[in-house]
Amino acid sequence: MTSLFDLAKFKDKAKLKDRYAKQLQRLQSDDIQTDCIETAVNGAVKNLTTAKTSALVIYGEPQSGKTEMMICLTAKLLDQGHKIIVHLLNDSVDLLSQNLRRFKASGLAPAPRTSTELLQTADDQMPQELIVFCKKNGRDLEKLIDRIKGLGKAVVIDDEADYATPNTKINQGAKTPINDLVGKLIGEDGFYIGVTATPARLDLNNTFQNDTEKWVNFPPHAKYTGQDIFFPLDKKVSYRLTYLQQGGNPQEARDALVRFLVTVAYLNEVVNEREKNYTMLVHTSGKKLDHEADRVTIEEAVHALTESDSQEFATLAARVYATSQKLYPAADPDVLTGYVVTSASRASLVVLNSERDRKAAGDNATEPSSPFTIIIGGNIVSRGVTFPNLLSMFFTRNVQHKLQQDTYIQRARMFGARGAYLEHFELTIPTQLYADWHRCFVFHRLALATIKDQLGSPVWIGDSRVAVASDPSIDKATVALDKGEMSFGIFNYMPDLDEIVLSNQTSAATLDELRKKIGNDALPGFLIDYIRAVMAGGGGTLAVHTASSIATYGDSANQATISRDKGFMGKSQLEPKKFPTAVHHIKVFYNSEGKAKLFYKYKGSLQFIQNLGATLTT
Repeated sequence: MTSLFDLAKFKDKAKLKDRYAKQLQRLQSDDIQTDCIETAVNGAVKNLTTAKTSALVIYGEPQSGKTEMMICLTAKLLDQGHKIIVHLLNDSVDLLSQNLRRFKASGLAPAPRTSTELLQTADDQMPQELIVFCKKNGRDLEKLIDRIKGLGKAVVIDDEADYATPNTKINQGAKTPINDLVGKLIGEDGFYIGVTATPARLDLNNTFQNDTEKWVNFPPHAKYTGQDIFFPLDKKVSYRLTYLQQGGNPQEARDALVRFLVTVAYLNEVVNEREKNYTMLVHTSGKKLDHEADRVTIEEAVHALTESDSQEFATLAARVYATSQKLYPAADPDVLTGYVVTSASRASLVVLNSERDRKAAGDNATEPSSPFTIIIGGNIVSRGVTFPNLLSMFFTRNVQHKLQQDTYIQRARMFGARGAYLEHFELTIPTQLYADWHRCFVFHRLALATIKDQLGSPVWIGDSRVAVASDPSIDKATVALDKGEMSFGIFNYMPDLDEIVLSNQTSAATLDELRKKIGNDALPGFLIDYIRAVMAGGGGTLAVHTASSIATYGDSANQATISRDKGFMGKSQLEPKKFPTAVHHIKVFYNSEGKAKLFYKYKGSLQFIQNLGATLTT
């Protein structure tokens, strides 16, 4: 029996809905954890409606799955009635292609378009809802702003938001072109959501007046391997960490390549049920000429393994054999060496920089296309780009001055879901560079711990080797440098805290007891671990001081938030006669309402930086 055509039914179906639920279902069916995504999406949607400004930040660990989170966030915003969602990406065709592919593969409707595609769409063909991807360059942004003018307010989701978007002319009373154009894209009634692993620059720059109290944390999924794995406080790593002696010369690069080839051979011959493709990332410079030199070194070595009659083949094959015996003594070196020499001709080399062949831009340059995929690059591989099955990272990026914390945190491309082969992963790096990189992450984690109390701006940490952010992007009108101390969550003051303190004022065990009493939000376990690790390495001694009231500070202190622009811990509070050698100082301050905060001060080269907002401008 033929049913009658029901136009109303199909009109209703054409009104897309429940897209967020469908995206969660898609991920769950692929056995992908979604509770962390739901936490970030729900937090962002809630804070977007209650924030004092139209701008907020979602922060999460590098390579922790932010793209899937942004797909779900886009679906949720569309379900809630937002019609125009603009995704901003770094000025890289490869990065844009990678993200666009993942959005399209998700089945999200409407299908996302690039800004170039949108420009080719006739006015009468413009969709009712729009997802558009645009690179952060002046020409693309100007054209996009002109094209969507009059279509309604937009939600701008800025991936790697701390890169290019902040205003580095903030102290000159002017705006950088990208910052100005993104501001125009948001308009007077639009919304801005910055997504990044390194939010310090957005905070210290006051980018679009984002409110740190409305920041949203995107927690990592259970399979994530990040700073705790690759930069543990005790530096006892569970992967293969190889220190370079000569700073990454051609011989060291060839040795790292051989170890990668052998490791792939072992995984595919001994561990995996079927052959898998893996990637080695060679990240040695931001200069394009150096990329070419790196390519030649690697290419010559790989080619030699295909020329069985050459002397170089004999030399390299012998090195592969010896390396097989060293890395995997229980395996048959004949089998591993045989795999390497028979598979060498399938090796794939990709130079990933701004001059990569545009004709190849449509392919997936970062997806390993052979068992031996070697990717060489500089700045473009430092941010946003994901490397599936990354097995080896040869990292000798030179640092002429200070490490800029946000830049180097983003360069940790080895982060991600590496657990399945973590013990076989290799990071090859100069000793000093690893030490500096390790310190970057320790400082970063301590700073993120100060965000959780949501009662004040986070405190960012730097030192003589590590800079928090580029100096021109720090808003000198609102940011206090060298405050010298940091605090954590507010708790209910208890007079018997001093009994714990006086039991032993120089032992980290006293901090453990304090933490049991006042909780982890008030005294993060990571701070105790950090102090303990630094002290074990000869980094000074500890002084735990008895508590003090802030009533005597009067109007110079904010009694409610227990904060003070100049800080609380001056010379008298540090008790130099009692603790002459102390470097790490811990002290509780409390107000007349019975609320308290614990403060940490490091008496050394650490620099504490905090955005105090309007308090510095009044």
